[in-house]
Amino acid sequence: MRSKLFVPASRPELFPKALQSQADALSFDLEDAVAEARKDEARVLLRGFLAGPDSRGHAKTVIVRVNAMDTPHFDSDIDAVVREGVHLINLPKPETAQQVRQAAQRIAQAAQANGMQQVPGLLLNIETPKALRCAAELACAHASVAGLQLGLGDLFEPFGIQRRETSAIVQALFALRMAAAEAGIYAYDGAFADIQDRAGFEAEAQLSRSLGFLGKTCIHPSQIAIANAVYQPTQAEIDAALKVAEAARAADGQALGAYVVDGKMVDRPFVIRAHSIIASARAAGLLPA
Repeated sequence: MRSKLFVPASRPELFPKALQSQADALSFDLEDAVAEARKDEARVLLRGFLAGPDSRGHAKTVIVRVNAMDTPHFDSDIDAVVREGVHLINLPKPETAQQVRQAAQRIAQAAQANGMQQVPGLLLNIETPKALRCAAELACAHASVAGLQLGLGDLFEPFGIQRRETSAIVQALFALRMAAAEAGIYAYDGAFADIQDRAGFEAEAQLSRSLGFLGKTCIHPSQIAIANAVYQPTQAEIDAALKVAEAARAADGQALGAYVVDGKMVDRPFVIRAHSIIASARAAGLLPA
């Protein structure tokens, strides 16, 4: 899921275009991208699309960002969109483990009522100071939590922190990545609002990728190709990972715990990283399965 394209649920004319895009995932949005007066309409439009034939036969991860649990829309959103073909529910602004568990239970109930064979996972938005402080607790709250996603606009702007202040971004990214690592789930980077600043989008994507993030949210199709390029392994990384994996196999046969590859000491953490790069390369079609 190198790239995730936001699609307002109130804009059905964009649904087919989004499906034809090169984004790995689509995030149909019922929250911020939909005006309050159009919430009910957007829910009906999205439910109809999910139930129709156009939403089938593709390989994209389908995500729905519902409205927050403390809004009057949450329950209706869950009932409408927890349907076959939806892989993840994106939950905005959770702040306690109890809220995460309640959301997971509500999703499971809707999945059973709607005849789903597999319950969608949870992608949690970390976008308040409390949520960032408690991110590991949220990540570990329920087995259905698949990932944490950082929302820097909500996290920074209300408190006078510049959205593009690099020192603040690095700290927030690192804290989120460590929380996700503790739970054994992925960390996902949020949106970059300046659509015209492609260099800024790429720089922020490179930063989060260097901190182990899986991919980045795209709010415009022009950002998709950049994200796809940034979050897949380079040929140099693939070649180095293959060398480490081969050396690890040889070392196992000799009962060696640490050894040297291209002049660098290698042990188990580096082997884990190498296998992760190889898996990413295979998923991106850069290596044969």
